[in-house]
Amino acid sequence: MNEERVPPAGGLARLVTTRAQQHGQRSFLEDAQGGRGLTFAQLAGTVRQRAAALDAAAIPDRARVLIDIEDPVHFCAAYLGVIAAGRCAVPVNPLAPVAELTRTVHLVRPAVMIGDRADRVACSGVPPLRSVPSDDKAGAAAHRGREPRAERDRRPGAAAHREQERPGSVLLLTSGSTGAPKAVELTEDRLLHVARAVARHHQLSPADRGFSPLPLFHINAEVVALLASLQAGAALLVDRRFRWQGLWEKLAEHDVTWINAVPAILTMLAEFPVPVRPPRLRFIRSASAPLPMAVRQRAGARAGVPVVESYGMTEAASQITASPLDGSAPAGSCGRPAGAEVEVRGPGGCPVPAGTTGQIWIRGAGVIDGYADGRAAERFDARGWLSTGDLGYLDGDGFLFLTGRSDDVINRGGELLYPREIEEVLIADSAVRDAVVVGRPDPILGQVPVAYVIPVRGPETAAGLQHLLDTLGARCAAELSRFKRPEAIYVVEDLPGVATGKIQRYRLRQPDLRQPDPVPAPDPVPAP
Repeated sequence: MNEERVPPAGGLARLVTTRAQQHGQRSFLEDAQGGRGLTFAQLAGTVRQRAAALDAAAIPDRARVLIDIEDPVHFCAAYLGVIAAGRCAVPVNPLAPVAELTRTVHLVRPAVMIGDRADRVACSGVPPLRSVPSDDKAGAAAHRGREPRAERDRRPGAAAHREQERPGSVLLLTSGSTGAPKAVELTEDRLLHVARAVARHHQLSPADRGFSPLPLFHINAEVVALLASLQAGAALLVDRRFRWQGLWEKLAEHDVTWINAVPAILTMLAEFPVPVRPPRLRFIRSASAPLPMAVRQRAGARAGVPVVESYGMTEAASQITASPLDGSAPAGSCGRPAGAEVEVRGPGGCPVPAGTTGQIWIRGAGVIDGYADGRAAERFDARGWLSTGDLGYLDGDGFLFLTGRSDDVINRGGELLYPREIEEVLIADSAVRDAVVVGRPDPILGQVPVAYVIPVRGPETAAGLQHLLDTLGARCAAELSRFKRPEAIYVVEDLPGVATGKIQRYRLRQPDLRQPDPVPAPDPVPAP
């Protein structure tokens, strides 16, 4: 499946300036809780001031700038400002313990830090970026939108200088569902390529107002919500976390037209009635983890709009595929390519026919060609393709179906089982909120499937628990072949995961869930 592979000319600084010229005092960013925000013109001014501060501090091009900001509006402005200024933004979890922040500093070795809490900045050991008054020389020069660089480029030898300059970027440590994270650096060309693909697929326009409560230190919120909205000249309502209480009333108050969500949020939306529906709501988007078909159907019915299921990863600057806005995707599909090329390969490394399960490979203008720390070079081939580590198949119409990850496949006495098929059966039960299936070691069969389920409401008695287990066992017996049925089903209150809702399956494979696999400390990420 082919996608555009060469991004159009232009950069983030130019885009910010253009949108300010076009939309001026129209709102771009709004805080769902504080009522604060930024117009397009204010965003452009903030981005210029950030560039001036970096220049005044003599921070080199491509140098790493740590961003540890809890306020969502301030985070977005800093993120855009650093990248537009030609530096490398390194966003981190603002709620992470100081010890984790310190480990990140050791890994990425930033030149400077932008933070909104003095105690964390001090503990990090990284110099803080000082603001620059807008009326000083650096601020006045930067007020014209990085024109000092353009003026330097007119001097003799400027062409060579421009070729040596690199665009801004973002460096992310992948959340990972299987262990130690890898360092992914995405240039602004890659980010903007995928943002354009998202805006095009979602048909975003200046009339749209999105809502994103997802973590801003992850690629989904950065590209799908922030950059795609900027690309379309649309407004964005941001929240630092998802809040169920008063959600629909707030969305209606802000006239939201689309929601950026993850399966965990969709699961909650599927459970309760919608007291008031935003009048212009067009769709709800799901990403970051597989969306069970039953949840997709229930959430869409509750909200009265289609649920767009997508598939993406940090290494591809988020979106790879997405289902049509009209909800016409086949059941269980995560859509067609909408940001990258997709190929399914068999064990020999060759493409397989439609309907055949194999390893999913991707390629495109938004896909990295290697990890910043040099790890996992074997995942890239000479033609620019990246192995995602996921398994699935393409149907005859080009829709992609995910069946699991290559390291999640369960080999039960020679029979290969895909956890998602079993999970779909369990989650289809109205009493189940979420379910995960993993392989447990077995002395005879090698592995057997076991399931962990989170009920919608916890059983209050032993009899209630047994009834739930019996019901789920009967459902599996009716819908799954004998070798696919879980050997055990455990009812739990929660599952180990990360902020985007991705389950860390490697932890579930341990006998004691409170004692996960020790994760080796990665080496420092080489500086550019």
